[in-house]
Amino acid sequence: MKIYLIVMRILLTVVNVCPLYPHPALLLDGAWNGKRHKYIAISDLHIGFESAMRTKGITIDSNLLLEEMLRDIFELVKIYHVDGVALLGDLKNTIGSISKDEWERIPKFLKLLSDSLDVYLIPGNHDGNIRLLIPQNVHMISNKGMFLNNDTLLIHGHTMPLKVRPTTKRIVMGHIHPIFQKSGSIIRGQRVWLYLKVKREAIFLSAKGTLDIIVIPTFNKYLFAERHSIKSVSPFLNKAIKDHAIERAMVITLDGAISEDKIAILGGVI
Repeated sequence: MKIYLIVMRILLTVVNVCPLYPHPALLLDGAWNGKRHKYIAISDLHIGFESAMRTKGITIDSNLLLEEMLRDIFELVKIYHVDGVALLGDLKNTIGSISKDEWERIPKFLKLLSDSLDVYLIPGNHDGNIRLLIPQNVHMISNKGMFLNNDTLLIHGHTMPLKVRPTTKRIVMGHIHPIFQKSGSIIRGQRVWLYLKVKREAIFLSAKGTLDIIVIPTFNKYLFAERHSIKSVSPFLNKAIKDHAIERAMVITLDGAISEDKIAILGGVI
């Protein structure tokens, strides 16, 4: 019995993560705030981006898109018995201002989620003035990130974290909309996951050892064409690349196919 209790304490002091292929969502399973939880982490919904697309002559049904995203989230909640959702930034699309579509749809979206789930929002660079759209029961977190049990840091990715704790094992982020861009590949243009093992000192000067960084694909399936450059928009990944601190890199498609390709990351083809 004593051994069993010791093992259980060890298990409850870490956060286990699992990508939910073929969905661009990460399952977070562990104990934090003194309680066992199961959350899903998703990123970059960019609700309201349809308005910008209309100016380019591309029509996307806003209501249908919102319904699809809610349906996919609640399907994952039901299958994996999830009790919370962590939104890793860029819930809205416009920077600074709030569009008509965002005023109408984001409060509705958050209310439907928060009526039955714990909802945490870590704001991204597109989430200026997002507080005006958030119901009271949605937890707003600093853009510097949210720690789960000291070993997992959730962050959008556009700012440097304030600090890393000695027990931190990984950073989970969104922001860069990773797309496979390798010329001639049959998966060129598809959303992908990035898994990086990075030297800690490249990001946190006083830290030693390595740190895992997981980059989640965009949850909005129509954003696959909106490619960002790692080098221009993620300060700590930019630093890791500049300092040649990436020890290992894996590119994984939404269906779970793995390509271990450090050159692809460093060459900027994603």
